[in-house]
Amino acid sequence: MYIANLVAQSGIILTGAIVRITGSGLGCPTWPECVEGSYVPTNRQAESWHKYVEFGNRLLTFVLAAAAIAAIVAALVDRHRRRTIGLERRTALTVLACVPLAGTVVQAVLGGITVLTGLNPATVAAHFLVSMALVAVCVLLVVRSGEVGDTPVVSTVHSAVRLLTWGLVAATAVVVFLGVVTTGSGPHSGDAEVEARFFFDPRTVAWLHADSVFLFLGLTVGLLVAASVSRAPSVLVRRTWLVLGIALVQGVIGYTQYFTGLPELLVALHVLGAIAVWITVWFLPPTLRTRGSTDARNADLVSRDHRISE
Repeated sequence: MYIANLVAQSGIILTGAIVRITGSGLGCPTWPECVEGSYVPTNRQAESWHKYVEFGNRLLTFVLAAAAIAAIVAALVDRHRRRTIGLERRTALTVLACVPLAGTVVQAVLGGITVLTGLNPATVAAHFLVSMALVAVCVLLVVRSGEVGDTPVVSTVHSAVRLLTWGLVAATAVVVFLGVVTTGSGPHSGDAEVEARFFFDPRTVAWLHADSVFLFLGLTVGLLVAASVSRAPSVLVRRTWLVLGIALVQGVIGYTQYFTGLPELLVALHVLGAIAVWITVWFLPPTLRTRGSTDARNADLVSRDHRISE
């Protein structure tokens, strides 16, 4: 269920980007109804096929809600099981499981505000950034669900590696933010009939975005070197190589779309790459430490073996 939340939150970001790229942002011109008097698209609408693109994206909200509720149920079941075998309660896991549902509600309201304000670029950007924050939470939820406990927390890397890792996370957030500003300043304003974009020079913000990417790449290489020299856990090195590989592909796509006039397919691939980089980067911090005692791990294994034998 936790992985399903991660996939669903990532998927709605991509479909939201498709809505914007295809100019379907106002395919359903009102909210919560698609068109006045109907919650679904109607033949009398003037939005042509755009209404189906936007409505399809709205329908995914129900998928997100279902996955989020399932995650909460899974966390509560795990809480009950742990109490039954005498393990510590994992309040952090329960709280994390509640975030996707709360975030889905916030996103639904924010999406409505975006439509009602005529795709104001600030609300469109906020809509995207909140989704990316929820993706980060879902990554943490996946990781924490696979751990046997919350305490004790034992660091497994040198302090310099830990600093570089969190610096890379921060740099990635800057790259994502500037990428949103760049998109909001470009030709894909979100609707075929509405020109709603930031009043920034597209070339200037694109350069700033590229500069932040170079910082990101430098930190990634630095983390690889530091992790290798300090004999950090091999999982950290492998995941950092993965981040670097995806980032290089993403860079090629970014420059290609810039010099080819931002074709829709490349923009969509660039958004997909941004999601992939964001997810892989958030899988790095959990490799910096271990959580849970050996006794808790053994008790958890005994409990699982007992369930299997039944």
